[in-house]
Amino acid sequence: GKIMSKVISISREFGSGGREIGYRLAKKLGIPFYDKEIISMAAEDSNISEEIFHANDEVIGHKERIDYQYAVIDPFSSTYEVPVSDQLFVIQSRIIKKMASLGPCVIIGRCSDVIVEDSFSVFICSSLKKRVERLLSLEQDETVDVKKMEARIRTIDQKRRDYYQYYSGNEWGKPKNYDLCLNSGRLGIQKCVDIVSRMVSLT
Repeated sequence: GKIMSKVISISREFGSGGREIGYRLAKKLGIPFYDKEIISMAAEDSNISEEIFHANDEVIGHKERIDYQYAVIDPFSSTYEVPVSDQLFVIQSRIIKKMASLGPCVIIGRCSDVIVEDSFSVFICSSLKKRVERLLSLEQDETVDVKKMEARIRTIDQKRRDYYQYYSGNEWGKPKNYDLCLNSGRLGIQKCVDIVSRMVSLT
């Protein structure tokens, strides 16, 4: 059906398996999959940066790479720790818009649900207990226990919440901000993939 016009944007709680759901979904639908790593790589690509900066009336040298360690802006230090600079957000937004303009795809996070206005937006959540179990089963470091993992989850979720709030002005994880919210802990990863793919073919 009309699936061909849709960009699917997936936001997710850390450890909910949202990225894996997105990856499986893209495979199932035969469309590209973009996550933070791919978007960051594209932002680092000097040709793309140059093209974007020119469009932005700024010039960036060929060899100049964005150093992610230092590309941090902290406008209201006590309230927010914004994970990337505003300039980088502009670059990433343009890359996301460009990816979206090339046709249907699955994009993970990065406020892509707000950047791509007519995207089909999904939020994946799961109980803390299930997320801890899932992440511990994937963890290589044996010194990481339940307490450490819970702390890591809270930290990363808070960063995602701040990032989303800061750049979109919307509340992260609030059902009314998404087309579909799914609990992967209850439904399981594959059921989530099936539900989203069915929904997208209906919309």
